[in-house]
Amino acid sequence: MKDINILGIESSCDETAAAVIRNGREVRSNIISSQIAIHTEYGGVVPEIASRKHIEKIDDVISLAMKEADCTFDDIDAIAVTYGPGLVGALLVGVAEAKALSFALNKPLVGIHHIEGHISANYIENKDLEPPFACLIVSGGHTHLVVVEDYGKYEIVGRSRDDAAGEAFDKVARAVGLGYPGGPKIDKAARNGDPHAIDFPRGTVADNPYDFSFSGIKSAVLNYINKAKMKKETINVPDLCASFQEAVTDSLVSRAIGLCKERGYKKLAIAGGVASNSHIRSRLESECAENGISFYRPSPVLCTDNAAMIGCAGYYEYLNGRRDGLDLNACPGLKLGER
Repeated sequence: MKDINILGIESSCDETAAAVIRNGREVRSNIISSQIAIHTEYGGVVPEIASRKHIEKIDDVISLAMKEADCTFDDIDAIAVTYGPGLVGALLVGVAEAKALSFALNKPLVGIHHIEGHISANYIENKDLEPPFACLIVSGGHTHLVVVEDYGKYEIVGRSRDDAAGEAFDKVARAVGLGYPGGPKIDKAARNGDPHAIDFPRGTVADNPYDFSFSGIKSAVLNYINKAKMKKETINVPDLCASFQEAVTDSLVSRAIGLCKERGYKKLAIAGGVASNSHIRSRLESECAENGISFYRPSPVLCTDNAAMIGCAGYYEYLNGRRDGLDLNACPGLKLGER
């Protein structure tokens, strides 16, 4: 069979990325231009700045991806691009670039759901992973527990009713003075803390045991900090971070393992930026081992936003016959499973 090369483009938030993927699972190049240093000054992503930086960087990122892959546009079979969800201005930069390339090169255009890309990142380094399997998606904007029934076909079993786990990490990190981005900073601080020092609540949802709620634990941490300040007590930041992280991890792990046991799934994957958290990965690995479940997780560089995952998802969508027209638009509120 002829090799199929997909050019993937990702610009949903604050990373401008391009990659060339061969046959869905071989990364020929994966270039990422991060804006973290810029947005750290503001304590979070500033949408207007992110959009402008995408415009500045996207041509160079694509050129570098093509050069590293040692290929020309003649070698590309289709162009895959994130079209939602995300920041609308940021998404528009990638979508406009992909449409321009599709038109100029007469190449098929394939729109990709950002979260579907995160799930697909697991295929890149785990050549044996095939649907069906359970997947826990944990990122700054989303917390989902899904069953991957087939390539591009998902059943959403649980989701956050309020804050996403990554959002809670960022808010707690800001509250204790660690700054942005919160996830990696809390992960690092927690390594020197006692995860049982403070008993923070584990949120539950009455009508769906697989749904998540993180607003309660976020409020509990903020109340703890405010009370300590009013009493002029010193806050042990590593203990607070470790206890908060433990509570979030308990919520995530219990639901993911519970779903696998209830439905008999023997494969569990994790995806999204927060999936790079060392404690969450360690707990899931040990719990899966205890329950005879195979655990799959991408390398940290493939957990954060990147274009390799978009190229991988694009490959399977391309095989499934998806083709988008030049009327493809950015969809900032796109839900998983929507087309």
